Amino acid sequence: MQEKGQATRYTMFLKLDNIYEIAFPSFPAYFLFLRLTSEFGKGFTETNLKYMRQFYLTYPKLYAVRRESEKGHALRDESTKLTWTHYRLLFKVDNPDARSFYEIEVAQNRWSTRELERQINSLLFERLSLSKDKKGLMRLAKKGQEIQKPDDLIKDPYILEFTGLKEEPHLRESTLEGALIDHLREFILELGKGFSFVARQKRITLDGDHFHIDLVFYNRLLKCFVLIDLKVGKLTHQDLGQIQLYVNYYDREIRQKDENPPIGIILCTDKNDAVVRYTLPKGEKKIFASKYKLYLPSKKELVAELKRERAMIEQQKKLAK
Repeated sequence: MQEKGQATRYTMFLKLDNIYEIAFPSFPAYFLFLRLTSEFGKGFTETNLKYMRQFYLTYPKLYAVRRESEKGHALRDESTKLTWTHYRLLFKVDNPDARSFYEIEVAQNRWSTRELERQINSLLFERLSLSKDKKGLMRLAKKGQEIQKPDDLIKDPYILEFTGLKEEPHLRESTLEGALIDHLREFILELGKGFSFVARQKRITLDGDHFHIDLVFYNRLLKCFVLIDLKVGKLTHQDLGQIQLYVNYYDREIRQKDENPPIGIILCTDKNDAVVRYTLPKGEKKIFASKYKLYLPSKKELVAELKRERAMIEQQKKLAK
């Protein structure tokens, strides 16, 4: 019976596509609604007809959704299947690689439709693909986000619109930190896979001098601590020295033998990549500086930002040769 139902739906999509392509110009939507309702039952409003047609055009082959997702290990379990609302959001993603990535990620991480919409609007795929070559992009599209090394975790910029804060001159780092803690679930979603919260304002003492790490997380996929320092304003070389101190301390005093070296991330409103490059040791892979935005930029603005970051990355690669 299930096979028959699927075949019936597939036939319906074929008929629907033919009707739209051939007959729609001279066939009012109301009569199309009547014809399909009499044959298949309720649910064929004009809006739904458009979504159904888009579904067929996006996934034209029988069982294509299931087969494509299984290749990415996304929908093997019944409980992780995408809902119709998920697919309606996916229709809006024009890039097939990006759409494939979101299909896999939403199934693996069980994103709600609201979370999926937020990740699409914040151009998550484009931000993750920023520093990847063609092979890396293909893996991202076919397998989703794979966390194998520290820079697989990093995004630039991070989008923190969920805090509800406005970008203003008098914003304090403690206010930003408090907002991230108040919206910890959303912040972990933005950070990515495998993160668990450990501590806030973690104190370390060195010969009587006290220091406080803003936020400490643990990533179970990389088996390491992730130390986050928040900066309101432009990044300085002193900030980089400070996060380096924190990372060195955790590496020598906190890390267990079966754990990997800790990672340090500075989140700032602005940075000079040359300052980062010349402050940190050559080949440093444990300290990262990323910008953050307290609002969800328009797609045009985000694309422009990503282009600037990509140009800087390419320039750094040339200088490293």
